[in-house]
This record gives sequence, structure tokens and C-alpha cells, in this order.
Amino acid sequence: MSEQMLKSSIATVQCGVARADGKLWVTESELQFEPHNQAFGLGPYRIERKSIARVEKCLEKGGGFIPVTSDAIRITLSDGQVFEFILANPEQWLAVLRHERTGCL
Repeated sequence: MSEQMLKSSIATVQCGVARADGKLWVTESELQFEPHNQAFGLGPYRIERKSIARVEKCLEKGGGFIPVTSDAIRITLSDGQVFEFILANPEQWLAVLRHERTGCL
């Protein structure tokens, strides 16, 4: 039985100057990203929610270093690995990810 999707959106994962568009979604136990083109090597990603140490809003960077927009979130895992996703309504994503991580419903 698959888990209920809590939120989903078209998103872009950014790793330095490399980017890949795809779909981002969250369930009670996982955050997943499926790129439209897997040839870039940026995904798919399956992140266990319990491994997320911090979720924060960040700046999307053109060319990997020039701030362009604040419509992005940074997810830091307990092992130090970092993922950045550019998406619409980052505040809603922060609320969902932070709310569920604290166990409050």
C-alpha cells in the first residue's frame, strides 16, 4: 500500500551550476524528486523524512553563484548532505516539512 502524498509540485533541483527539472513530492515518511531527464545525473532522490536535520528558505542562484530569486528551499540531512530545490510557494513547503517533522498534526 502506498502512502498518501501530502504535497507535490514541479521543482528544479540545483547542485552548483547543474540543474534538473522534475517533480517533487512528500509523504509522511519520504521526500522524493523525480527528474524529467535522468541523463543529467541529478536524481531520482528518495529522502527519508527522519534523516532531515534542517529545512530553510534559500536563494536560487544563476550560474551557481549569482542570487536570482528567493523561491527555493535548502534541505540539510543529518549526515551533512544538502539538497536545494527551486519551486513555487516555498513557504508552504517549509510549513509542510517542518510541521510533519515535529510530529504535530
